[in-house]
Amino acid sequence: MASKDKKIGGASDAAPSEFMRRFKTHPFLFIGTILVLVIVIVAFVFVPAIVPSGGPSVDLSFGSYNKIPLSYVPGNYFSQIREMIARYRQSSMGDANYQLVNYQIWREAFEETVIHTGMLDEMNQAGYQVPAATVDREMAQLPQFQENGRFSTAKYRALDNASRLSLWRQVQESIAKDYYRSDIEELQVSSQESAFIKDMASPKRSFSMAVLPLRAYPDGELIAYAADNSSLFRVTHLSRITVTSNEREAQQILDTITEGTSTFEDAAQTYSQDGYAERGGDMGVKMAYELTAEVPDDQERESLLSLAKGELSPLVKVPTGWAFFRAEDTPYPADPEDSTLLEKIRTYIMEFARGRVEDYFIREAESFRTAVTESGFPDALIQKGLLERTFGPLPINYGEVPIFTGLSSFSVPELSGAGSNELFWQTAFSTPLNTPSEPLVLGNTVVVLYPTEERDEDESNAEYIETAYTSYWMSSFINQNLRSYFLTSKKLDDRFFDVYFKYIQPLD
Repeated sequence: MASKDKKIGGASDAAPSEFMRRFKTHPFLFIGTILVLVIVIVAFVFVPAIVPSGGPSVDLSFGSYNKIPLSYVPGNYFSQIREMIARYRQSSMGDANYQLVNYQIWREAFEETVIHTGMLDEMNQAGYQVPAATVDREMAQLPQFQENGRFSTAKYRALDNASRLSLWRQVQESIAKDYYRSDIEELQVSSQESAFIKDMASPKRSFSMAVLPLRAYPDGELIAYAADNSSLFRVTHLSRITVTSNEREAQQILDTITEGTSTFEDAAQTYSQDGYAERGGDMGVKMAYELTAEVPDDQERESLLSLAKGELSPLVKVPTGWAFFRAEDTPYPADPEDSTLLEKIRTYIMEFARGRVEDYFIREAESFRTAVTESGFPDALIQKGLLERTFGPLPINYGEVPIFTGLSSFSVPELSGAGSNELFWQTAFSTPLNTPSEPLVLGNTVVVLYPTEERDEDESNAEYIETAYTSYWMSSFINQNLRSYFLTSKKLDDRFFDVYFKYIQPLD
């Protein structure tokens, strides 16, 4: 944080040497902060001149930061940054999404104003003031005051006093923010830390991988499971009428059907309050396990599965109210030759007995490993009819840190989510080269990794990674945390939502 010894006294002479010290100490960070200053100056100086005016003409307060109003006033930082963002987002605004994009533009401008105000407030709390001579020097460098590569007094004086004072203050604020950022970014990255990051780039490994998808669970295994759990897979065909009001009304409707004054289909279309009403109550063909959510009570569910064709059930309590059913067919055992029913059995096992499927493929993977030992990885793939994937080279990159090569860069669908799987990385880098790994369950597959190559990162690339960490990535990390620091601060009174939909949205 800026300290009080940066105050006005002697600042005019010290500023150039201070800038040189910063450049020599942290050239990447220095260049980055200068670019930030240039962008801000461009936003203040050029954008208002080329962006059409927009937004409300009234002064609006969207809250405050440390009791400093976060107001939209034509010509202030909030309005200028909103206009700049709108200019770059206008191509994405169509009739269908206009309101959404407009909201996003205003919200982004509000957040940038919060950060802007927060930085200036922190500098003010630290007692820092930008020396007038420094502001004057930066003003003299602005492009609109240049003529033949030199500062033009005539162009400077041609600007009216109010505009000149406003611009002076904007430059002053930009310099203060630049000092704030540079002080934060001067947090030193130790040589040990940078060396550690550099070493993380090595070793790099390349892999082949055998894939055993759980969806390939054999039909024979499904049939065997269904035979052992036949009660779950009894097939029934029911129709249903649901009444959500009360039990008495449901009973009255049931009575009209049993007395013959109304048909089941007509009553369903007239009174039923569920998704089957338009079909006359027809629920279609279901397996016993599929009724669990519709009829939670085990005894009542069993009574439905015992209905003879055409028989009506008594009232049954269901999650949405009361219901009664009619059997359209006598329940029967699942036919293993029926592909539709077989697929339902597969769905049940994948959801409720997934461990059985995983165990099966782990055994298959162990058999594959034995085949690799006997005949090699390529021949074993052919023998077992397995799919092969390849990926790498990459280092241990747990969590997909962006400065290193990550798993996602290889577009292997079976590895989705594996970047944050600790067991995957342990297995991948502890298995000896040209040796099949222990089977791993990744998502909906069981895989066997086969490391084919290991090498260290090229020295030039390792140095690039070290530089990227100490400059770009670390700077990006700091900026993200700065945003979070200000936008989640207790000093922030955020009234954006209410003000936007009271004053801005109606204007659209």
